[in-house]
Amino acid sequence: MGDRAAKATGQGVRIGLSAVVIALIDRRAVVLTTRDGHGRPALPFGPFDPARDRTFERALRDFVTAQTGFRLGFVEQLYTFGDAGREAPRATPGPEQAREISVGYLALTPEAGAPPSADARWTPVGDLFPWEDRRDDGPLRVRLADGLMAWAGDDPRRLARVEALFALTPDRRWNEERVLERYELLYEAGLVAEASRDEDRPEPQDAPGLAMASDHRRILATGLGRLRSKMKYRPVLFDLTPEVFTLSELQSAAEAVSGLSLHKQNFRRGVERTGLVEATGRLSAATGGRPAELFRFVGADPQGAPAPGLPLPAQR
Repeated sequence: MGDRAAKATGQGVRIGLSAVVIALIDRRAVVLTTRDGHGRPALPFGPFDPARDRTFERALRDFVTAQTGFRLGFVEQLYTFGDAGREAPRATPGPEQAREISVGYLALTPEAGAPPSADARWTPVGDLFPWEDRRDDGPLRVRLADGLMAWAGDDPRRLARVEALFALTPDRRWNEERVLERYELLYEAGLVAEASRDEDRPEPQDAPGLAMASDHRRILATGLGRLRSKMKYRPVLFDLTPEVFTLSELQSAAEAVSGLSLHKQNFRRGVERTGLVEATGRLSAATGGRPAELFRFVGADPQGAPAPGLPLPAQR
């Protein structure tokens, strides 16, 4: 009876796989994107075929290479996205009214070369989430605060969420990990383009950040928040750095991912305490000034203890 009802209503389920591939270019965090049929940035996305694909991860690696020419290294599953109303960013087989389920993955790479595919590019994360970079106190922060406060009105619950997530008062601390919660609040307040698009209203011309296909900006927010959290307790930042680096380059990588300005001396002392890096005995002449010492990632504890993450001593 259930199968007949599903066929009668045209319902079904399609499983898709989305990849959040993050790298660093010119000391900025970038994400690998393609384009949907409307020219909007999209995460590499493809269908999972249970008759053909042995595992989700194998299918993900194959279609990302096919779409972008890029081969993935580190991969970690993020979350399963299955809200009603998700649109398929690429044509997938199945009934027209199928429910779209997407399994998101986070991938990191230290080699952000030009993708061979003409449809793929590295898009700065700051172009998609400009409010997530706290190093810039530009007019966007004021404009967002005004819009959020107007939406909150006199509702104490709304006001509390706005103040907590966007740290609008001096007693509130900015939590860089809460990327998804901030995006979802902006969506609820109607301040991002996806909110208007999903309600079939004209998209506002001054909406912050580039809108993405389907719910891909939500998936990317999940991936960025996961990375920011994980880099504090696991050495994942080294999956974004070259084999050798200066401590200034390592700090720039941490700042690019976290969106924070870090205290130089405290960051260096914290890195030294972790025991994650060692000096190579060589100097870098690419700093433009006094040659800086080159370091390399030592790796995990040979005794099997989990390797720690890196400190993020933000400037006050």
